[in-house]
Amino acid sequence: MPAYDSYIYDLGAPGRSGVDMPDPDVPLTPLPAAYLRQDGLPLPEVSELDVVRHYVHLSQKNYAIDKGFYPLGSCTMKYNPKVNERAARLPGLADIHPLQDSSTVQGAMQLMYELQVMLAEIGGFAAVTLQPAAGAHGELTGVLIMRAAQIARGQGHRTKILVPDSAHGTNPATTAMSGLEVVEIPSDAAGNVDLAALRGHLGDDLAGFMITNPSTLGLFEQNIVEICELVHEAGGLVYGDGANLNAIMGIVRPGDLGIDVMHINLHKTFSTPHGGGGPGSGPVAVKAELAPFLPGPIVALDPASGAYIWQQPAQSIGRVKSFHGNFGMMVRAYTYIRMHGAEGLRRVSEDAVLNANYMQARLQQQGDYPVPHGDRFCMHEVVAQGKIVGAEGVHTLDVAKRLIDYGYHPPTIYFPLIVPEAFMIEPTETESKATLDDFLAALAAIAAEARSDPELLHTAPHHAPVRRLDEVRAARTPVLARVPAADGQ
Repeated sequence: MPAYDSYIYDLGAPGRSGVDMPDPDVPLTPLPAAYLRQDGLPLPEVSELDVVRHYVHLSQKNYAIDKGFYPLGSCTMKYNPKVNERAARLPGLADIHPLQDSSTVQGAMQLMYELQVMLAEIGGFAAVTLQPAAGAHGELTGVLIMRAAQIARGQGHRTKILVPDSAHGTNPATTAMSGLEVVEIPSDAAGNVDLAALRGHLGDDLAGFMITNPSTLGLFEQNIVEICELVHEAGGLVYGDGANLNAIMGIVRPGDLGIDVMHINLHKTFSTPHGGGGPGSGPVAVKAELAPFLPGPIVALDPASGAYIWQQPAQSIGRVKSFHGNFGMMVRAYTYIRMHGAEGLRRVSEDAVLNANYMQARLQQQGDYPVPHGDRFCMHEVVAQGKIVGAEGVHTLDVAKRLIDYGYHPPTIYFPLIVPEAFMIEPTETESKATLDDFLAALAAIAAEARSDPELLHTAPHHAPVRRLDEVRAARTPVLARVPAADGQ
């Protein structure tokens, strides 16, 4: 039987073929000899059946949300309803081109316009751009909008962005990429922004404050309104990292709290696909005074003709993405929002928060893994620590690797950085109590193993296609392809 675990080169044999190319139906043009290879390519000669079986077998080794629970905290790896995919594949949406005249794509433009309106309403903002291709891209877009607005006001001297230590790591990276100065603000003992430290940096050089709310600690910032007021009084703007909007959607609108600009990760809150490097979508929503600076064009409704048109904001920072953004993701998010309606979207957040708090309460009840902020209700995710009581030599990485043997994708580990031995679990609203109970049982079993046989965890995983790697070496010197033998096989 062929070893489909092996490299595809091992399946080949001289003379095998998986394709039958037809004769060309256009005249052949000879290439200059200098452009032709003088030796053959060491490519495998394999049948179509072997190729199909090889890649299907490899795909079955991948973990995916359609196969099991994916508790990757702060990333909202929730189930993507298949109706979204059907909508995105409708011919009138899938078979159009961004260079078509607007009169021929009115339906697609209506969808984009309505999505802009819905996202603005959900967030409590005045205007939205759909161009950004991901959350981090949305952050960069938002900070550039803030910068352009302040320069237009004659406040180009404002170059300092304050970022809490509980924020996503992309926040300081975005600030630096924008040419601005990053100043980290610590958290207090309760997991909120330290207000005293914040006040110490509210000077004339303040450009703004970036806050992830709920934070990566899984907590809602209890002083968010006061923070926004302090920043505004100092002449700064407040950027809201909307990556965790799925915890508060339909319950509170960030714009109503004082946020001036915010990106929205469609994959995290509105169930567009996540992972694999894209495509993504990170629309940016702004208050009315920042709307003239949005990237363009955006879709507008012409009141005279009733037609949808492309409109360039008056002081636009310019285009940030080719064409109009990743349209297929917009279709999926639009479908999700229309399927749920206002009440359904609120229920999504309520169920996500309920699941996370159930997880937190059970972890505290089991007593194996400390929960640093267990005295507060968490939001969509819970942060615990892989410091198992009675197994001091076992670390978070060991727990994560052992979870693979139990059939689970590990949660986010060693993040947030301000929690030692952190692991962050986000159950999302799509998982059942039975699934959460099974996962909790696995964590309890691993804790017992850590006390009785810690080496079992140190050497995990034991039942995976690849055993534990030297992750530093794998990152620095990755093996991306096998070098064929000298004979080409």
